[in-house]
Amino acid sequence: MRGGRGRRQTGLQGLAVSPAAIRGTPSSTAGRRPFRFFHVQVAAVRDLTPHMRRVTFTGPDLGDFADPGWDQRIKLVLPAPASGYEHLPTGEDWYSEWRALPQEHRPPIRTYTTRAVRPGAGAGRAEVNAEVDVDMVVHAAPPTLAGRQDSTVPSTQPGSASQDSTGWQAAVGPAARWVASAAVGSEVVLLGPDRGWAGEPGGVGFVPPPVTERFLLGGDETAAPAIARILEDLPTTARGVAVVELPTEADTAYLPTHPGIEVRAAGREGRPHGRALVEGVRAAAAELCPAGRSRRVEEVAVDTGLLWEVPRTARGGAALQRTTLYAWLAGEATAVRATRRHLVSDLGIDRRTVAFMGYWRQGRPEG
Repeated sequence: MRGGRGRRQTGLQGLAVSPAAIRGTPSSTAGRRPFRFFHVQVAAVRDLTPHMRRVTFTGPDLGDFADPGWDQRIKLVLPAPASGYEHLPTGEDWYSEWRALPQEHRPPIRTYTTRAVRPGAGAGRAEVNAEVDVDMVVHAAPPTLAGRQDSTVPSTQPGSASQDSTGWQAAVGPAARWVASAAVGSEVVLLGPDRGWAGEPGGVGFVPPPVTERFLLGGDETAAPAIARILEDLPTTARGVAVVELPTEADTAYLPTHPGIEVRAAGREGRPHGRALVEGVRAAAAELCPAGRSRRVEEVAVDTGLLWEVPRTARGGAALQRTTLYAWLAGEATAVRATRRHLVSDLGIDRRTVAFMGYWRQGRPEG
């Protein structure tokens, strides 16, 4: 069967795109680049499950926000602790300038997946504003923040955190704090693909061979939005298994169904992070692909190296045109490394058909 829509990946790993491929708001199609900054507001906040929250963004320029689909990566640019967006560079050399900013004036940047894009339509009173949905993980929070589902709650103001939340806010990253307090009217910046760009913007890691017989998707809660979007974008004739580890059994309701992909979602429920994912991928691989000749796989030190490779950047050779199994693995780096090693080294699956992405590392506040 056909393995999706054949989109190309263009050298994107830790960043969504090359820094040189990003610019500020263009005035015309001339001089456009694949990615650009969008100044947006939160239009809605909806808790889908205990640990998955959907944030809907809107803005005057979001009609230019492209939607390549699959696991399209975008950036959430958060306000700097001391100065908001006052020092955010948007020119050709924005990334170098951003890195050179003092910590207190450097807006934190985090990676997410586009869940849905609605370009908007109409004019005047009938106008429907363009919107972008991004699903985010809600980390365990103190009672003052946990369980809030009212999308009209005002934004948390600096210095308003209660005493019991102080330790939690210090233990998690800036994105986790922002997600916990996101409310209608909150202003942020998105870095996403420009609809006016004539070529492929990049930022997609799901690139199966044109003819793929079976799919194996695997990830934790940080990869769940990408897996959900992939399941929606795959043709109904696709066949395979999706293995997803989520914080609790209640979170498994987050994932959509697919007529040909068996979704095996499991709640962690206090077990070590990654155990259910690794065991689930091993079991699914045994069913989907018979063991072949074992291969030597290059080990990646997850504490120092970037655990990230998609088939079109694999050093194993040119991209394949046909495969029995295509695997897409993402989430915590140690678990992803273990599943990748099993597929390539133990089962002998061609590394050109295994995309793996370490989104975060255990023990580090990536959020």
